[in-house]
Amino acid sequence: MEEGTGVINILAFDYGASSGRAILGSFDGEKLTLKEIHRFSNDPVMVGDSLYWDILRLYHELKQGILAGYKETGGNIDSIGIDTWGVDFGLLDKNDVLLGNPFHYRDSRTDGMIDEALKVVSRERIYNDTGIAFQKFNTLYQLLAMVKNRSTLLENAETLLFIPDLLAFFLTGNKTCEYTIASTSQMLQAGRATWAYDLLNDLGIPVEILPDITDPCTCVGTLRQSVREELGVKDIPVIAVASHDTASAVISAPLENANDAYISSGTWSLLGTEREKPVINEKTLNLNYTNEGGINRTVRLLVNIMGLWVYQECRRAWRKQGIEISYDEMDALAEGAKPFQAFIDVDYQTFYSPGNMPEKVIDYCKKTGQDVPSDKGSIVRIVMESLAMKYRSAVEGLEEITGSKVPVLHIVGGGCKNKMLSQYTADVLNRPVTAGPVEATAIGNIMSQLIALKEVKDLNEAREIVKRSFPTEVYRPENADAWDEAYRRYKEIIKKI
Repeated sequence: MEEGTGVINILAFDYGASSGRAILGSFDGEKLTLKEIHRFSNDPVMVGDSLYWDILRLYHELKQGILAGYKETGGNIDSIGIDTWGVDFGLLDKNDVLLGNPFHYRDSRTDGMIDEALKVVSRERIYNDTGIAFQKFNTLYQLLAMVKNRSTLLENAETLLFIPDLLAFFLTGNKTCEYTIASTSQMLQAGRATWAYDLLNDLGIPVEILPDITDPCTCVGTLRQSVREELGVKDIPVIAVASHDTASAVISAPLENANDAYISSGTWSLLGTEREKPVINEKTLNLNYTNEGGINRTVRLLVNIMGLWVYQECRRAWRKQGIEISYDEMDALAEGAKPFQAFIDVDYQTFYSPGNMPEKVIDYCKKTGQDVPSDKGSIVRIVMESLAMKYRSAVEGLEEITGSKVPVLHIVGGGCKNKMLSQYTADVLNRPVTAGPVEATAIGNIMSQLIALKEVKDLNEAREIVKRSFPTEVYRPENADAWDEAYRRYKEIIKKI
């Protein structure tokens, strides 16, 4: 707390799949204000045929963010919290030395691993035990790949730590495993902070490397002496927040009705609703909906959608060709393009891997017998209209599972800055869509820390603070009949491939 001001200064580190930020949150007891004090890129590294995270650079940037926060506040940082993407991990040996760089979830070693798992245990058993949707990048299949390949890293591992827990270990020297990030692994018992030991044993995965689970809003330690001496800072508590970025983002979602749905929008779009208990049945299994952990042991019943990835990769491809184009320029070109020219399934397997994304969009249109886009604006419009269509399909699946209509969809996170996509989503859903807050993940991270510090009572109070601190924008549906007809065409087209 800043002396004489009554202001609590919280430092949130939010690591995304392509960039990270240090956000300073200042809380005066009524409202929260934010300031970005450090930003850095997060660039995966390909070595041979393997794709890795550059974890030591990410840790270096974490320390630079602490220094920036220390300078900004005159040394008055009350706590630190870290959130990241899910599923990925590092391995420590018996001396707590990191065994190699953590693999990137897009690494190809998990290809075919779901099928390998199903040779040993049934799909129904995995889902009934864990409640988690089948994605080839899940920790379960990453570890199974290491078992199958007789990985010496795994043979020498003493402890598995997910990425936010690993970074916190670097800072504090303490090894913990936070609940929400662990729940993304497809290795926890559904809705419980306990590993699915029987399942893991049957798949040959060494359970002795798995730490006990820590709930969010828990202090996991303070900066170790070597870090304090290196940075020239005082002892600062490190809090286990809702460490999966989506779990933090949902804390900030302005949910008012039990049936409201949210999208945590970025490279991935996580569309779902908040529930007290897991929903595990034939529908959720067939529709591949997941039951990830939330704050207070709530459940995030959601589906994982390939969000803005295709859109981002198109820009990356054009820039590699020497064409400098901003997202605003891409959106302006799209607005001038022909509506409903063609559609893609953004989750189609071809789009999963990076590289040459505009050509992949064109090829999809050719294979499905649609008009082929001939310019950047048309490609972008096809991608964004198709993403909105995917959102409608996901909302319909959610309504089928819960038996309740979703009255409002709340888009939070960086993707809600895209006004075109927010409007398209309202149009295709024919219902209101709210957008904001943009910094939902960092805000949720900060709120977890404030709850841990007993400066905020609970989740309900946290959401009230978020509402009065950060306005949202409401999008009303337009041209509902045209979007309905386009959605009918979309569903027919994506069946063709």
